[in-house]
Amino acid sequence: MFARAKFSTRQRIDTQLYVLSLAMHHSSTITQKVVACSRKAAAGTRHLRFAYPVTHVSRPLDHAREPHEAYLKRLSRRGVGSLFLGMNPGPWGMSQTGVPFGEVGAVRSFLGLKGKVVSPKDAHPNRPIEGFSCAKSEVSGRRFWGLMQERFGTVDAFAASHFVWNWCPLAFMEESGRNRTPDKLPSEERAALTEPCDSCLCELVEILNVPHVIGVGKVAEAAARRALPDAVRVTSILHPSPASPAANRDWSGTVTQQLIEQGVWSA
Repeated sequence: MFARAKFSTRQRIDTQLYVLSLAMHHSSTITQKVVACSRKAAAGTRHLRFAYPVTHVSRPLDHAREPHEAYLKRLSRRGVGSLFLGMNPGPWGMSQTGVPFGEVGAVRSFLGLKGKVVSPKDAHPNRPIEGFSCAKSEVSGRRFWGLMQERFGTVDAFAASHFVWNWCPLAFMEESGRNRTPDKLPSEERAALTEPCDSCLCELVEILNVPHVIGVGKVAEAAARRALPDAVRVTSILHPSPASPAANRDWSGTVTQQLIEQGVWSA
């Protein structure tokens, strides 16, 4: 029989600190890779140009970079069970805060984030970039993060199993201020946008080792199916947009049931 090794209290503490330092280093490395991926998405789309009827383009990965990276550092973790994939920023959500579905109140209170947002000189006059001073509330973001807060209670509990990303980092506006989604762009503009957006989604899924991507809406689901390898499971949930009659009939209850049926959440 071998005698059990005896460790002093000091040795046990040193061992625990060493293990903790390894975990922190690993987490830091993952965060650095995610931030680099985001910066690549910004660089790959920054100089793209879009023809009429698009008259203005919002680039929150540039003007809201500080809170965006705070979001990445706060929530990105390797080994999450699923990634919620939005399509692109909304004018009163991510365009203001740099956070996917980033309704100002939810980002400030539930996610506990803030940061400097620079108002671009070429912002649409009907869609000004006011950052965390923006008084308008994005319904989609309020619904999305409201459900996550109701389900998980804390941002750490949410981040232990989920992450949120937008396929496209740009918001497109027509002369009136009306939103124009990426799928409505001309084919040549969509092609130029697709390459960097698909590439960054694939890279992010690999960095975080995500086995399941959940499109928030069918358009995001289609983007994920096109971009990702077959080994990644792709499903979708109902989009929370108030433009959808179905979303206005108990969106949170509908989505909760969808995620239970997909095996993502327990009943």
